[in-house]
Amino acid sequence: MNPHLIQFPGRICRSALFWLTLSSLSLGPVKSFAQQRPLQTQDPNIISPGNLSLEFGFDFLQNVQYPQSGLRGDLTSLGVIGINLGLGEIVEFQIQGTAHNFLSINQRISAPITPTLNSSGTATSDFGDITFSTKILLVPEGRQLPSFGFRPSVQLPNASTASGLGLNSTQFFGTFILGKHFGKLNTFANLGLGILSNPIQAGVQNDVLIYGLAGIYPISKNVNVTSEAFGRWSTRQTAPLGTESQSQFRLGMQITGAGFRWDFAGIAGLANKSPHSGITFGVTKEFHAFHIPALSKSK
Repeated sequence: MNPHLIQFPGRICRSALFWLTLSSLSLGPVKSFAQQRPLQTQDPNIISPGNLSLEFGFDFLQNVQYPQSGLRGDLTSLGVIGINLGLGEIVEFQIQGTAHNFLSINQRISAPITPTLNSSGTATSDFGDITFSTKILLVPEGRQLPSFGFRPSVQLPNASTASGLGLNSTQFFGTFILGKHFGKLNTFANLGLGILSNPIQAGVQNDVLIYGLAGIYPISKNVNVTSEAFGRWSTRQTAPLGTESQSQFRLGMQITGAGFRWDFAGIAGLANKSPHSGITFGVTKEFHAFHIPALSKSK
């Protein structure tokens, strides 16, 4: 994601994310949950005003490729964090990031970026990039018409090119969101544009189409089945390294219990540069974090 807004230093972003996570643990619980993990496709629904939804997960992906650094291997992501704040009836602020990525290298080829690896040359690790997003519900769902929203996002370059896992460039995404219920089935779709900076050549960018189609179906009071296909499609036949087309399919479950929502999903890559397969699991807790005062009517 790519507009040159305020580029906070990586250490400040990580500290803010850490303290915000810690502070949320002391807040009182509520019963509703935002319908996100393990899906990446966004639901247009907004969490309740004043609520905070905290997500924490773990990912393992096989055969992940980093063309800009020539690395290929199995990626373990520890501390996949999502923080969602309900700022009003139609606005939700989101922070997403990963505390630590570890790549076990299976193959290394010549590439423009030369990474710094461990002493044996078999592994590398780094922080994950942090993404700031604002989800806006523009039209609520009607009897026949779907709900409609918009989500602009900025991704900050916390992961460095030195590790071989980062692009060291700010990226921008703007995504339209549609949602519609068909009986118990909750369906939603994303379509938008991503502007990805070229990590190799300054002043060159790649425009990609962002897409996603997902569904959530409750099979009992506390268990949902989830499924989605999502990704990005490069508008260039020869995309700059690190900005190629990617897509995934996910099939999983959400299980509510003990005041938390637990989730897991299997992952299959659909595009040539996508991870071959993987798993993800995590937990979500929603809190009432603050009170939003009602606006006074002018006389």
